Amino acid sequence: MNDLSATPLDELDVETGTRPSAPALAHVSAAQREKGRHLAAIHAHYLQDMARLSAVIDRIEAGDSPPAHLRQIVLASDMAQNFAAFGNLCGQGCQMLTMHHNIAEHHMFPEIEGKAAPFAALIARLREEHKVVHELLNRLAGCAERLTRSPDAEGFAETRDVFHALLRAIQSHFRYEETELEAAIGVYVERI
Repeated sequence: MNDLSATPLDELDVETGTRPSAPALAHVSAAQREKGRHLAAIHAHYLQDMARLSAVIDRIEAGDSPPAHLRQIVLASDMAQNFAAFGNLCGQGCQMLTMHHNIAEHHMFPEIEGKAAPFAALIARLREEHKVVHELLNRLAGCAERLTRSPDAEGFAETRDVFHALLRAIQSHFRYEETELEAAIGVYVERI
């Protein structure tokens, strides 16, 4: 696995190169598509966490909330709790990984790969994107801790920039994942 800790922030992007498309699946039932759409519902939950963080960052920037409040919300959000609970999927000593990525990496992806080899390139790409998301989450947690210890404009600007990079990455990754895997989840994954 690549260590992304030295990668400049503006290069931590999931939209690099060409993203593989899912192979077409014939005869996917409405029930199978609905099962696959469950992933979008899971993503919506994580995006709600991101919206809360965005509101806090906006309040801090407006001078309405102390920087310590940012760390408390970042580390208390459902997403952050999931990252902490499931340990390090990327092999980098990450402290924050989501249950979603744990399920994808250890359950959903292997099931699809094991039953449908043509999805291998797509799954490999999604795993690479997970690494970018995890690096950005690690950076955000570090920024929030630094900002709490030493609240200053420079620390806040760094936190805001990392957060916005993370938000862009997550939104793009989620759209890609739920669009490309919708049918495959319904057809190949026993439980989601």
